[in-house]
Amino acid sequence: MMERPRHFEDYVVGEKRRTSGRTITETDFVVHAGHTGDFFPHHMDAEHMKTTPFGQRIAHGTLTFAIGIGLTASEVNPLAFTYGFDRVRFPKPVFIGDTIHTVLTIQALEDDPKRPTHGRIVESVRVMNQRDEVVLACDHIYLAERRPRG
Repeated sequence: MMERPRHFEDYVVGEKRRTSGRTITETDFVVHAGHTGDFFPHHMDAEHMKTTPFGQRIAHGTLTFAIGIGLTASEVNPLAFTYGFDRVRFPKPVFIGDTIHTVLTIQALEDDPKRPTHGRIVESVRVMNQRDEVVLACDHIYLAERRPRG
């Protein structure tokens, strides 16, 4: 994991990065269901899902979120931390065997009204499958230290 100290002023609107990929497995489904207690048939009952328009089991949204966001942890900034995620959506399903990656784009740089020593960075997050379809969309808001004045 690379540590790259970046102050708020070092970020640029439009800056983009893309993560490596990760193939989703049946083990991911089982482990995630065990961690969360979500054993809904959408994720665990292959026979039931054959009778639905999906035709097969679909990943938990929280699994797609956890892996998609986890892929972004290849770049760590010791001067920044997550404030939260807004507008989380799952426009397409993720299936066993899909390979996902994440594309991040800086959308806005804002003052933080509670912390004058920090600025807010709003980053568009798009988790994509192997067909370049968006399977998760959200905004990641994080705070970064401002460069010391003087």
